[in-house]
Amino acid sequence: MSKRVYVVAGELSGDAHGAGLLRALHEIVPDLAIRGVGGPEMAEVAVTGVRDWVEDAAVMGVWEVLKRYGWFKQRFAEMLADLKTFQPDVLLLIDYPGFNLRFAAAVKRECPQTRIVYYISPQVWAWNKGRIPKMVRLLDEMLCLFPFEQPIFHHAGLKTTFVGHPLVDELEEKRIASPQRDGHLIGLFPGSREREIARLFPMMIETAERLNTANSGLKFEVPAASAKLAEQIRGLIDAAGAGDLITVTSGGSHSLMQRACCAVIASGTATLEAAYYGLPYCLVYRTAPLTYFLARLLVKIEHIGLVNILAGEGVVEEMIQSKAEPIAVAQSLQRFIDSPATREALQARLAETAAKLGGHGAHQRAAQAVAGWLS
Repeated sequence: MSKRVYVVAGELSGDAHGAGLLRALHEIVPDLAIRGVGGPEMAEVAVTGVRDWVEDAAVMGVWEVLKRYGWFKQRFAEMLADLKTFQPDVLLLIDYPGFNLRFAAAVKRECPQTRIVYYISPQVWAWNKGRIPKMVRLLDEMLCLFPFEQPIFHHAGLKTTFVGHPLVDELEEKRIASPQRDGHLIGLFPGSREREIARLFPMMIETAERLNTANSGLKFEVPAASAKLAEQIRGLIDAAGAGDLITVTSGGSHSLMQRACCAVIASGTATLEAAYYGLPYCLVYRTAPLTYFLARLLVKIEHIGLVNILAGEGVVEEMIQSKAEPIAVAQSLQRFIDSPATREALQARLAETAAKLGGHGAHQRAAQAVAGWLS
């Protein structure tokens, strides 16, 4: 009888990491049966059985989730019924903690024989360490991407493995041979969610307009994560009358990170990717006021950027909420445009930080851990 894994990922980054793990797991367990929900990459690896739901599921913030509570409640019930029919050996949860930890509790109750492995640790070390004992009760193993996470869960009594960050492998595959940075090319990275783009990209357009007025020969490029998001981005550009200023590409974010001289990037995985490629940037973040207010009450760390958290200091500039505005962002980027030495100094610090992500083979190490629960 074939081994069975049920997977749940709710965002594009989790879909990419999950697909890499599943490919590696297939090499260890060739007759593996996979079912669940994720994105296009996981659906392709599974061939059948994994439903692509990320464009609908990838929402951020308390208010945004509350507005779609009914939709999530229905998906939750459907997935639990599907899992009970499938009877997997392992439930593999990938990031997406707001949904996945609740799903883990339901599966623990309804299917106690199923082992539960969590890949990409929820950032409870940042916002709610009080949830760690609950995770110890629910999960059989935690697979961590960052070295500082492993002792936090291990000391709490949860089997924990530091597998390294899969970005190391994924980004190496997309590295350009002998890339040449264009000193006049500026990258705009507004995120991979519609609401995120709606909040941040108009500010980025105005930033580009200000920089273009102050400098001759600048070019601006924005990579859209999907065709749907590209349409949204083009609509915002057209509304601002900036069609001649900003180029929109379908995908191509990793290429842009290796060609641009600097960038403004929405907080998230893209900031870590840019650091790995040595792209100087400033980080911006905006969310609903209620969400931000609640986050400020919960978050117990100084920085929100993954690079700064990993480094333990402020390596890149963070502009949050009202500070994420065109004048400040333009001034930050102007320093990079004016000074190659400033760019090179930040590139050196980014390289030191990226080295902490672990070596090659994160997908394989994660897959070996999951396979251990299947054998």
